[in-house]
Amino acid sequence: MTTPVYPPKPSPGDRIAVISPGAGLPGLFPQPYELGLERLRKEFGLEPVEYPATRKMGSTPQERADDVHAAFADPDVKAVIASIGGDDQITVLPLLDRELIRANPKPFIGLSDNTNLLAYLYNTGIVGYHGASVMCELGRPGAMNPLTAESLRAALFTSGPYELRPAGHWNDVNRDWADPATFESEPAMRPGDGWTWVNADRVVEGRSWGGCLEILAWLLMADREIAPDPAWYEGGVLLLETSEEMPSGEEVFRILRNMGERGLLSPFSALLMGRAKTWSFEKPNTPEAAARYAQEQREAVLRAMRVYAPDTLIVFDVDFGHTDPQLVLPYGGLIRVDGPAGRITVTY
Repeated sequence: MTTPVYPPKPSPGDRIAVISPGAGLPGLFPQPYELGLERLRKEFGLEPVEYPATRKMGSTPQERADDVHAAFADPDVKAVIASIGGDDQITVLPLLDRELIRANPKPFIGLSDNTNLLAYLYNTGIVGYHGASVMCELGRPGAMNPLTAESLRAALFTSGPYELRPAGHWNDVNRDWADPATFESEPAMRPGDGWTWVNADRVVEGRSWGGCLEILAWLLMADREIAPDPAWYEGGVLLLETSEEMPSGEEVFRILRNMGERGLLSPFSALLMGRAKTWSFEKPNTPEAAARYAQEQREAVLRAMRVYAPDTLIVFDVDFGHTDPQLVLPYGGLIRVDGPAGRITVTY
């Protein structure tokens, strides 16, 4: 396997590819998508470039793979961002041309189902960026969250260290994209309570790997883009977060247990656990039920880590999951976790 390296960064005025390797939801919900495109132009100074499957629901895996190839192969395109996630990007992976992508490295930004492509890029030798999609983060009603905008700007345009900060306020309750009133005001936020640290008596630094826990479970089942030798991840920083499908605490434990049985927990020197998403349209939890769900997830993670990696430094409630704000993290890039100082510094 190849150690990932940082691809060249774009500059304001450059073209950025907008692709839908997961699902063509821009075709169903144009308002958050168009808002996200507008912010790419006006707030980031980038010119979005769309592809045939970007707005096409039901596109084939081959059509989406063709868009990925076109985006990376175009010398005038300097970065690539996903419109949103999905649930079958794993079917695109076997169709990708690794040598084409390796020969044309570019920053790729995405999360959720895009864990598939981030893991693929990691194994191709390219650092990617976990976080910030066009529809969700750039298309946020009212305005982009300042923390999201700041970290995305730093990830896109700068190279070097960037210190993450706990969110003073956060949200995970969605509103209906089909209702125009959704976009007339910003989401209601709730106070943040900082990060929670476990085994915080050390400082570690390593290359990051991981992503959406449910997608990692699928990759493990399909035996795709997972290193055959867990020692490849030795000393790394594991990134884990859960989606709006809100897996139960028991399911989270079982996935982690299986990762542990495969030797995929103990090599990592630190675990950053994203803030749990505790509300969805299918599971509209009350604040009390949401708090119970988050606590059950935390206990499930600790239960698994006590068995398979009891000495790992853990930080809970880092804002890089399916919640708002969305901090952008380098995937395959360096992350420094300073337990005594309570600081997390990423290298963009």
